[in-house]
Amino acid sequence: MRRFRYTLIAVCLVLLFLGVTDLILWFNNQTPQAITVETLEQTGTPQEWLIVTGGYQDLDRGVSTSGSLEMEALLVPLLSHPDQEQIRIMVETRNPHLLKLFQDYHFLTDTIPDKQRFRREHSDEFKGQREITGMLVSGIIARGNQQKLLKLAKQTGLDIADDVIFLSEGKEPGKWRGVFFTVVGLLGLFKVLSRKKQTISNTR
Repeated sequence: MRRFRYTLIAVCLVLLFLGVTDLILWFNNQTPQAITVETLEQTGTPQEWLIVTGGYQDLDRGVSTSGSLEMEALLVPLLSHPDQEQIRIMVETRNPHLLKLFQDYHFLTDTIPDKQRFRREHSDEFKGQREITGMLVSGIIARGNQQKLLKLAKQTGLDIADDVIFLSEGKEPGKWRGVFFTVVGLLGLFKVLSRKKQTISNTR
């Protein structure tokens, strides 16, 4: 019984930690901050929630995070210039149109002329400018995922900077998730500690 109580306390503390972390993140990022891709490369991130402007997506060097035909997300380099070699910003996107475009190019075009024709028809999307709104990949769990994504990308031979910035497109601060985790963690701790106090009183 005592072991179960300690386990429950540990779970509540983890929920409380995650909830407070989310709330702090939301408090510091109530609106996305606009920044140019050049400034982001040179000075780093001013906050976690960003609108990155002036960047060129490089779908040619995109990497599927699943490594299979059933794609869940795509890692796409975001460049300050279309001919930039080293990648300093990577965007994790679940944009359905980009996923389909990537799949069609790699799996539905069989010959070199087919691929060349497909590229001509979609040249603006493969190398075009695109505004990105999303969250900086941060936190303990997120950093672990970031290292996996970085390893996956480098395995394809991409020239990626050691201090590459990862952005998750479309992600926003989780205010209500933070509230939920915090409330559940506090209620759980209160229940466990009050029951322990009641047990001690009954044994006297």
